[in-house]
Amino acid sequence: MNTISTTTDTADTVHRWLRDNARPVHGTDAADTGTDLRTLTDHLAAATVVGLGESTRFSRQTYGIRERILRTLITEHGFRALAVQDSARSGARLDAYVRTGSGDPYTALAGAWRPLRTAETVATLEWLRAYNIDHPGDQVGVFGIRPAAAESADYDEVLAYAHRWAPDRAGELATYLTPIRSAHRIDEHVQRHQGIHPGRPFAEDARAALTLLQALPQPSTAEAAAAYSTALDRARLIVAFHENSVAGRGGFGGDDPQPARTIIDHHHATGARIVYWDGIAHTAAGESGIGPADTRFHSEGSGLRAYFGTGYLSVAIGFHHGDLGTAIAPDPHPDLLDADLGAVDLPAYFVDLRDDAPPEVQAWRAAPARMRVISGVYDPAADEAARFEVTSAAAAFDILVHIRETSPVQWLPEPADE
Repeated sequence: MNTISTTTDTADTVHRWLRDNARPVHGTDAADTGTDLRTLTDHLAAATVVGLGESTRFSRQTYGIRERILRTLITEHGFRALAVQDSARSGARLDAYVRTGSGDPYTALAGAWRPLRTAETVATLEWLRAYNIDHPGDQVGVFGIRPAAAESADYDEVLAYAHRWAPDRAGELATYLTPIRSAHRIDEHVQRHQGIHPGRPFAEDARAALTLLQALPQPSTAEAAAAYSTALDRARLIVAFHENSVAGRGGFGGDDPQPARTIIDHHHATGARIVYWDGIAHTAAGESGIGPADTRFHSEGSGLRAYFGTGYLSVAIGFHHGDLGTAIAPDPHPDLLDADLGAVDLPAYFVDLRDDAPPEVQAWRAAPARMRVISGVYDPAADEAARFEVTSAAAAFDILVHIRETSPVQWLPEPADE
C-alpha cells in the first residue's frame, strides 16, 4: 500500500472498494467511440479546465485514452482549447495548422518539444483540423503554456550573422552552438543519463556564445544592425532555453507560476474551456514531491485548483507494466498507488476518487500517495526511484485511469543536427 501505515485488513478493504467501483475501459485507441468513458467525461463536463496527466509520455495506451477524453469534451461538452507543455512559439504553429491548415502536422511539430513529436500527436492535430473544417465558426485552438523559447533554427540565425558579418569569429561561435543544439533533439539531462553528453554544461556554452556575439564590432549599416539585433535576440533565447532546462535548473521540480497563469489568462481572453495535457506531476492539483530526494514544488495543477477551485478537475492516467519502447517497465513497487490499482483484474478501467467509500478507503485516499512517473532518464533497474508523491491522492486527482499493460508510442523521425 502507499499510505504511511496500513494493515492487511485495510489493504483488503481498499482493493475490494477499487474492484467494486472500477468502471471498465474497453478501448484505448484514440479512434474508439464506445460509451465506456461516458461516465468519466460526464463527470468532467462542468469544469472550466480539465487536466489530463500521464505517468509517462511513452505509452500509446495512456495517450489514446487521453485523446478519447479530449475528443468527447470537444464534441459533446463544448471545450474549445487544448493547452500543451510547449513554448508559445510552438503552440502558435500548432494552432495555425488546426485552425487554417497552414503547412502540415509534421512541419508544425518539427520545432515542438520532443515528447510531442509522435505519430499519435500527428493524428490528434489531423483530427482537430478536421473538426475545425466542419465547425468554421466554432473552432478549437491549441496553445503552449511556456514562454517563447529557442528552437533549432535560432542557432542557424546566429551562425548566419557571424558567417556574413564576422566570418573570422564564426568558427569559434560554432564550437559553442553546435554541440548544445542537440538538446532540441535529446534533452541535455537525457544525454547525461545515456552517457552521450559532451561534458561542459550547455548553459555555459550558450552564455559563451552570447558573450562572443556581444563583443563583436558594432554594425556599420542598417542592414547589418538589423541582422545583429535579431542574432542577439536569438542568442538570448538560446541562453534562457538552456538555463531553464531540467539540466540547467538541476532538477525536475519547480515553482514557476507562469504556465498556470497562461492557462488562466487564455480562458479569460477567449472564454474557452480548456483541456490541459501534461505529465501527472504537472497536472496534480496539490503540492508534489519528485525523485529520490522528494524535491517539493507546486505544480501547474495546484495553481489551477487554487484559482478555479472545483472548476479545475484532474485526471491521472497511469499503467501497471509494459513496453515503453526504450525500456520494459516492470510491475510497480508495492508501496506505489499503481500497485494498489493493479489489484483490479481489468485491462483498463477508471475509478472516481469522489465516490462514496468506507472510512478505511477515505483515509487511504486522504493519505500521502506515491505514484510512478517515467521520463527520458528512466532505468528499469532503478524503477523504485521513478516516483513522485502527492500530499493526498484525492486532493491531487479526481479520477484515476489505470491500464494493465502498455505498448510504445511511435516517434517521428529526427533530423540530424546540422
